[in-house]
Amino acid sequence: MKSVVSIIIGKRVRKIRISQGKSMTTLANESDMEYVQLSRIELGQINTTIFQLYKISQSLGIKLEDFFNNIDDEIHQELISSSKKI
Repeated sequence: MKSVVSIIIGKRVRKIRISQGKSMTTLANESDMEYVQLSRIELGQINTTIFQLYKISQSLGIKLEDFFNNIDDEIHQELISSSKKI
């Protein structure tokens, strides 16, 4: 379940970044983090901190809560989808 949440949050970060036309390098620099760290967040490879997400949200000009809107439904759907694959 932890990895599902990380993947969903990462996809949301990437989607918003791309919609704003920002490169990963630009967002990483604006968020005061390494490019590799941002890449791992976007790919859902790490369970990042709320503080890191806060810094990303500030750089994207959104509220922190925007990363979490309706996330329960998406987690539920992903878990159902994953269990059907087994």
